Amino acid sequence: MFTGIIETIGLVKEIVKENDNLHIKIQSNITNELKIDQSVAHNGICLTVIAINGNTYTVTAINETVKKTNISQLLPGENINLERAMKLGDRLDGHIVQGHVDQTGKCINIKEDNGSWIFTFEYDKNLNNITIEKGSITIDGTSLTVVDSKLNEFSVAIIPYTFEHTNFKNYKKGTIVNLEFDVIGKYVKRIQDLRS
Repeated sequence: MFTGIIETIGLVKEIVKENDNLHIKIQSNITNELKIDQSVAHNGICLTVIAINGNTYTVTAINETVKKTNISQLLPGENINLERAMKLGDRLDGHIVQGHVDQTGKCINIKEDNGSWIFTFEYDKNLNNITIEKGSITIDGTSLTVVDSKLNEFSVAIIPYTFEHTNFKNYKKGTIVNLEFDVIGKYVKRIQDLRS
């Protein structure tokens, strides 16, 4: 379980493909605090630490993860949002984030807005995910509030701190991001679909 508050930015050092799996080596300033078998969210994807070597650690993404997320587009030298699992009893500063990406989305617009930014994303509506204005959304692991919700697109407002301390500073039109929709909204939508 995560909160969507990005703890640090990691650096992708190496990606090795083995059959359908990707082994990803990441350098970070929290590596010395990690342990084998620990869950860490990588751009919102919950992955297990399988090896640690100095200031780098390795995680493996299986084919299901590769198909549903943007992880196959990562390249060595790129940054990645990192968050360790929350501790029981900690404050929930973001919202309940599972680290289970529902689908990817595409950045279709970026607008500067008097010291902040408005980012707009579109997604495949056929996968039955929804957003609502003032509801929660997770983009590459970052907990955000929806400011404009449409059938297959939404916008979020990004403050300077979030812009500088996450991957948002690297986004441009066409960037593919991981989306995890609000877990409560997913249950409500499923119940509604079952009653229809």
